[in-house]
Amino acid sequence: MMKLNRGNLGLESKFPIKIVQFGEGNFLRAFIGDAFQKLNQEADFNAGIAVVQPIDRGMVKMLNDQDGLYTLFLKGVQKGEEIQHKELITNIVKGVNPYADFNDYLSLAKEEHLEFIISNTTEAGIAYVDSDTLEMQPPSSFPAKLTVLLHERFIHFNGSLDKGVTVIPCELINHNSEQLKEIILKYANDWNLGNEFINWIHNACAFHSTLVDRIVPGYPKDEIDDYNSKLAYKDNLIVAAEVFLLWVIEGGEDLKKKLPFHKTDLDVKIVDDMQPYRTRKVRILNGAHTSMVPFSLLYGNETVKETVDNSFTGAFVNKAIFDEINDVLPMPKSELDSFAEDILDRFRNPFIKHKLADIALNSISKFKVRVLPSLLEYETKNGKLPTHLTFAFACLIRFYKGTWKGETLPINDSKNIMDHFKDIWKNKDYNVIANSVLSHQEYWGEDLTQIKNLSSALAFALAEIDSNGIELGFKNFSKK
Repeated sequence: MMKLNRGNLGLESKFPIKIVQFGEGNFLRAFIGDAFQKLNQEADFNAGIAVVQPIDRGMVKMLNDQDGLYTLFLKGVQKGEEIQHKELITNIVKGVNPYADFNDYLSLAKEEHLEFIISNTTEAGIAYVDSDTLEMQPPSSFPAKLTVLLHERFIHFNGSLDKGVTVIPCELINHNSEQLKEIILKYANDWNLGNEFINWIHNACAFHSTLVDRIVPGYPKDEIDDYNSKLAYKDNLIVAAEVFLLWVIEGGEDLKKKLPFHKTDLDVKIVDDMQPYRTRKVRILNGAHTSMVPFSLLYGNETVKETVDNSFTGAFVNKAIFDEINDVLPMPKSELDSFAEDILDRFRNPFIKHKLADIALNSISKFKVRVLPSLLEYETKNGKLPTHLTFAFACLIRFYKGTWKGETLPINDSKNIMDHFKDIWKNKDYNVIANSVLSHQEYWGEDLTQIKNLSSALAFALAEIDSNGIELGFKNFSKK
């Protein structure tokens, strides 16, 4: 089969680099790659993307081996109609690994046409690391890397105000752009980069918070032969996603002019306030995902679809959403329930095999953002703990033990978190285990041992899970 590269497909001409994208994973390639390809095709946007590998281990080499090309398969159901579509994404100009070639990374700052910084480094990515320095090649954190890049651009263009950039982070944390800007300014102060640079950040650069929504299972390894049969070339970076796409960006008329998505049929909303969209989506869609992953994996399911189709796990997820998550959201319940039904239809998409293990990345930080607010607000409103979300919390703690019935679990988190849980699980007392997890304020932003009955409820649930498994354990827990 023909190798996938620009020469073989007659695609030697490339767009100018207008976007630097931090992250080369499945989501950004299926979301940002698709969105800007549409802008190029339908609005003459003329934007090339340079992709930066944000961590030491990544896929930039695979991307460069294919000259930035990959195939996006979109499959789903819209208004009762099955839709299947494939497209070769052609807007990635180059992949950059700052760990392998730091000068190549710095060269991006000097790109004449650069306008946008896009990122998705997961919820854990927008973080301040005090050990990062300007001299490191590269610093460890994404915000520190970005500070280095922005400072290099500021120096190279002599602080020109028309060489500022528009920063649009896609990490699923609230006020993501404000948090990112705050950390960048902290590095600027820590590293003594000067008031002129700080003023350039304020006056030349724009930061816009976002909400992104598309389910992206990624590389369809279990059905790869079927996917390959639809191609005339060998693609090692096929990515599968649902048809649905929603991108909400906070901004005004200036941003609408910069990003003319109104000339496409994509559901990209540039709005004054994205909070209503964000809260609904994060709590229901992402909250359901994060709640179900440890619970459903321990039960024995492998995919999201299996989870919602199974009589026991499906009922669990339904109850968690409709009775507990929706109960505390400040919107009409009919609207919330209608949105939730649509979400469950997306989870049941027959074309997408969304593996639970693939969405287990950084589950601790995800639980804090996506699930914990619903749990705590339910307890405050109703004077009792939500049964399903509390049991899901216990499953999360049990999941981080790392093994279940003699098998290794697909934990994917930072080494310090995994090591901490390894130490916690050396204890045999479930009360001590629950207290150790809940009291770790670095995870939750507060001491959760202060939440009435939460520690004892988790200890009881953990004992039930280990003694009786997920289904009987939950049955016993729900009667308590």
